[in-house]
Amino acid sequence: MNKSDLVDVIMEVAKVPKNVAGKTLEKILESITQSLREGRDVSLVGFATFCVRHRKARTGRNPKTGESLHIKASNVVAFKAGKALKDAVQKG
Repeated sequence: MNKSDLVDVIMEVAKVPKNVAGKTLEKILESITQSLREGRDVSLVGFATFCVRHRKARTGRNPKTGESLHIKASNVVAFKAGKALKDAVQKG
């Protein structure tokens, strides 16, 4: 499923025009992004929690040459599936 498919689902369920469904999805994604940018977790109970985790700087290796290289510290988004989502996936 991709973004267009999600817009179609919103359009059908909410019985709104496609442009309204598209703007709604865009606003939801912008809100999640903004919250994570500000360091706040986003928790969708039963579905998932999104949070930002900090990775420390570290030394890595180039697999081709074996040369050591420095990997900068960074922030990454983490996704933790909720119980309802885990259960739904297990049932297939």
